[in-house]
Amino acid sequence: MIVKPYNEQESKKSQVGKMFDNIAPYYDFLNGFLSLGIDNIWRRKAISSIKDRQSKQILDVATGTADLTLEIQKQLPSSDIIGMDLSNEMLAIGRKKIQKRGLDQQITLEQGDSENLSYSNNTFDAVTVAFGVRNFENLEKGLAEIQRVLKPSGQVVVLEFSRPTVFPFKQLFNTYFKYILPLVGRVTSQDPKAYQYLYDSVQAFPDGEDFLKVLEKTGFKSNQCKKLSLGICSIYSGFK
Repeated sequence: MIVKPYNEQESKKSQVGKMFDNIAPYYDFLNGFLSLGIDNIWRRKAISSIKDRQSKQILDVATGTADLTLEIQKQLPSSDIIGMDLSNEMLAIGRKKIQKRGLDQQITLEQGDSENLSYSNNTFDAVTVAFGVRNFENLEKGLAEIQRVLKPSGQVVVLEFSRPTVFPFKQLFNTYFKYILPLVGRVTSQDPKAYQYLYDSVQAFPDGEDFLKVLEKTGFKSNQCKKLSLGICSIYSGFK
């Protein structure tokens, strides 16, 4: 099932780009506020799972405001990094962060389509995606593109929301995610649909073992899933 932010007529890709342009000014604040800052810990753990600590060429797909890109640079300071995203408004905020840190020579942010990557085959040592694969219009096509641009034996690392299964945390999390988070997001970001879409897209996403099967189907090997924070979030890893 394809979950869209706004309506059935426009493509999901178009709507997702519009949604992130709309909420870009509020995105970083809401991420930290609604996750109580835990999202920073998740990003650190995701990048620490990159096996080759000497990775030279890294692509961060759906980079948003570049928080994961900056974490890559922090942990792998010798890498050259490209951050790519559909939303120019999100990228504009990310560029300001990068310029403020004087990292313009090491990090490049580019507008692009995750399902039609503009890079040549076998280009990157690692490709990362944080909270972005849910937004792919065609999940398998997006993953196949990542597989294509990875070098042989290159690694993909995906950080994504998942659904807790432990009682009573599952029930508490669902209440927060379904009712409280959309309400706060609606009031703060002025976009009534964006944070409802977040809940709906997490419910529709094939998490856990189901996502590992999609990775395998799109050509990845040695795929693993590590659950974080009682299953709120998961790190997926695989190799070309």
